[in-house]
Amino acid sequence: MRLDDYDDSIQVEDQRGGGGGGFSFGGGGGGGLPFMLLGLIGSRFGIGGVVVVVIATLLFGGLQRGPVGSTNPALERSATMPGSARTGGGTSTLAQSCNVNAFSHESCNALSSLNKTWKPLLAASDVAFRAPHLVFYSQQGTSGCGAAQSAMGPFYCPSDAGIYIDTDFYTEMDKQMDAGGDFARAYVMAHEYGHHIQSLTGISEQVHAAQQRNPSAANPLSVRLELQADCYAGVWAARNRDRIEPGDVEEGMKAAHQIGDDTLMKQAGRNPVEAAFTHGSSAQRMTWLRKGLETGDPAQCNTFATAQL
Repeated sequence: MRLDDYDDSIQVEDQRGGGGGGFSFGGGGGGGLPFMLLGLIGSRFGIGGVVVVVIATLLFGGLQRGPVGSTNPALERSATMPGSARTGGGTSTLAQSCNVNAFSHESCNALSSLNKTWKPLLAASDVAFRAPHLVFYSQQGTSGCGAAQSAMGPFYCPSDAGIYIDTDFYTEMDKQMDAGGDFARAYVMAHEYGHHIQSLTGISEQVHAAQQRNPSAANPLSVRLELQADCYAGVWAARNRDRIEPGDVEEGMKAAHQIGDDTLMKQAGRNPVEAAFTHGSSAQRMTWLRKGLETGDPAQCNTFATAQL
């Protein structure tokens, strides 16, 4: 996918080599390991989800998510101004953070494109736009939702409006998942950005409230949230159709297939159990990504049409 170079309006934070960047852990009452793990479930790309979900189920007896949109003051990020990148050792230029490797550059380009695409779409729906920030980390880092670890895969944290990525994940996508390609990587960014859109529109809070009222519906509602983020990723791609190259759509569909819950469970040696799905089956993820691609219309991404919220 041919994207323009990022501009200086994007916000980037770089925790690579800095011991966690601008975050600090502290009390906060009610945080701890369950919140840190479960607060991320339902807002990740999907890879690594089986591992985290199994751990959460065994240790905490369920899949109730941490409060979407709540902020622990002890975990709030230090402000990062557009046009700069905060690191563990201070402030660097965007160029330094976005050009650590080719994957970093791609991610910054995608963020810039996503901001430019979604800002007018939200304005048309009278939704106030606020750009997310992109956080690079290596192996482990910290977020407003707790610990960031590579095994979790890319994720979005609503507490600090951050998209968290360890770019080594993209190598794993290619080598271990057979889901490489620049469009597949752009799909990752666009999916996490979709969760940011859900936070801005309030759908994330509605879903969390519904999950609290009816814990037995937590997983099905999580699936709908993830599938909508897939559809939003397709909407972004459709709105930038002139940038799509031959083979790109096929890359995206293959990636969507490879990170379906049923496929991941089979690869982990488990029998797929729909009741345990949190992101959707391979077929569902491909269907909703394709719907966004074909329509380019966010209104067509209503995965909650038949759900009680």
